Parts: sequence; C-alpha cells; structure tokens
Amino acid sequence: MSSWDVIIAGAGLAGVLTALELRERRASVLVLERGDPGREASTAAAGMLAATDPETPPALRAMTLKSARIYPDFVGKLEHSTGIEVDFRRQGTIVLGEEAPPANYHQLFPQDLQRIEPALQAHGRPAFLVAEDTVDPVPLMQAALRAAELAGIEIRNNVAVQQMCWKGQQVEVSTEKGVFTALSAVNCMGAWSGAPVRPRKGQMLYLGSVRPGELQHVVRAPEVYIVPRSSGKVLLGTTVEDVGFDKSVRKETIQALHDAARRYVPELATARVTETWAGLRPGSPDDLPLIGPTDERNVFLASGLFRNGILLAPLTAKITADLVMGRQPEIDITRFSPSRFAVTGS
Repeated sequence: MSSWDVIIAGAGLAGVLTALELRERRASVLVLERGDPGREASTAAAGMLAATDPETPPALRAMTLKSARIYPDFVGKLEHSTGIEVDFRRQGTIVLGEEAPPANYHQLFPQDLQRIEPALQAHGRPAFLVAEDTVDPVPLMQAALRAAELAGIEIRNNVAVQQMCWKGQQVEVSTEKGVFTALSAVNCMGAWSGAPVRPRKGQMLYLGSVRPGELQHVVRAPEVYIVPRSSGKVLLGTTVEDVGFDKSVRKETIQALHDAARRYVPELATARVTETWAGLRPGSPDDLPLIGPTDERNVFLASGLFRNGILLAPLTAKITADLVMGRQPEIDITRFSPSRFAVTGS
C-alpha cells in the first residue's frame, strides 16, 4: 500500500482547495472522489457570494464575511496560475422585498432602480443594493482542478470512500477499490459525508439571454433569484428540498422559477430554457458547517457548508489545512465542531 501525508475524500471545490493548501505546505496529498471531480454540488451551485444574506445564521457571519474578503485575491491567484477565467463579477445584488434590511443594504428609490437596472420591475416591492460578488462555479472548478494538476496532486475518480479509521500509526482509508493509508485524512464528501450531514436539493435552470448585458446585477426576490453571467446566460434558482438523494428535475418547478423571473424582468419571458439541473447541498441540523476533528484520531471533517459552499470553500480550505498541520486556525470555529453531533470518523 502506498502512503501519503493526507488523503482527502471528495473532489468538490472545498476538497480540491484543501488539497492545494496542504500541497503549498509541502504535504503529499491524494484526493479520492466517488464519481467525477467537481460534478456534484460545486458545479450545480449558482455562485452567489452572499456574505450578508439575512438567512445566514449569525454564528456563521464572521466566516462568510472573511471568506468574501479573501475571494478577490483567491480568484486572481487561481486565474493567474491556470489561465482560466472564472467570471468573477462585482456588480452587486439587488434585493427585493426586505422589510427590515440589514445595515449594509442601500435603499433604491424607483428612479435609482430605473437608472441602474432598467430591465427590472420591482412591482412595488422595496429594493436595495448590496455589495455582493458572483462567480461561475463551472470554470471555477475547472481552474481548481487545473491548479491541482499543476501542483502534482493526484486525484482518483470513481473511488468511493467507505471508512476512515486510525490503525497502528496511520489512518486507513477503506474504499471499494482497496485500502489507502495516510498520516491524516479529511472527509470533504459533501452530501455524502455521512450523518448528521444530509442532502438539501436545489433545482435550477439556465436561460439564453435576450441580449447580452440586458441584466447587470443579481436579483434576489422572495420567489426566485436571477444571476446573469458575462456570457449572456442567465441562471435562475432555486429550491431547498429535503428529499434525500433525489436529483430529478420537475418541469413544474422549472416553469414556476421562469414565471417568477419574467415577472421581474419581462425580457426573460421569451428567453429559452437551455439547461436544467438539480444539486444536493450538504446541510446540517442547525444549518452550520461541520469543520474540525472527529472522534477518530487524525480524521477531520469539512462539510455541511449548505448554501454557502462556493463562498466558504477558500477559507474552509485554509482552516482545514491548519487543523491537519496542527496549527490554530485564523478564525474561531468552536461553533462548527463536529463533536456537537457526536460525529464518528467513518
């Protein structure tokens, strides 16, 4: 059996970025992925970096804000090293319908809305501008995988991890294709991480834009969010469903999202649906992440990022790498300890 310093289970964005962080610290890293790298929640996400979303639990706010602050440098470094542009957009978000908005929400009066986003109709709802960014998760994941390749990180796909446990002087990682060993291991398997992490389904779609640049800002309304890409495509999302590992897409759900979007942006009424999909976010019972050591020696968990997976991935990677290397993380993660749910290492 070959052995590594660290084995990471899960080649989503958080797993691959954690591997990159550890590689920068001179650790040898093997990443094992049950399917194809980056093909689950990471590339199914919308890519909204909504650090101050009122739905974010207060205990998570310091982490979302810090991760949002490091994102521009993270993206710049990744694009420079790989040559892959990830469509990092900083136009901001227009939020409709917040009756008691957070302090960082800037109210837009009708004339303001007409000036900055003439295609948008608020239908009498209060409108606010928020300084939030977006990124396209698909090229972002491609760039992360390319960076891992350039760093000499081995990623093996179609290897499902079944158990991680300490035996003798190392962690044994059991898979359907044999046993791998390392000094430490990290569970980054997202919705497949095991209890108490559970899948939270979200259905989404892409529209072909009526004309490029028709919509500049992300729009968040109670019924839908609308995310423009620089390519001219427009993403619509999403649902939050507790239906296990069901990834089916329902026609009526897609139609409801399209109907809600065209109510606010009438130009989207004639836009064709070009792609539909469903992703499985890793949720937890209290909607907070699970980041830290498990009760299995040298086995760590980094999962449960739920609706903030893309936003939190770079900071989660830094924190997890610190833990693996025996260092104190730069942010207090006490509230995210897996021990609050008596998580095991398997």
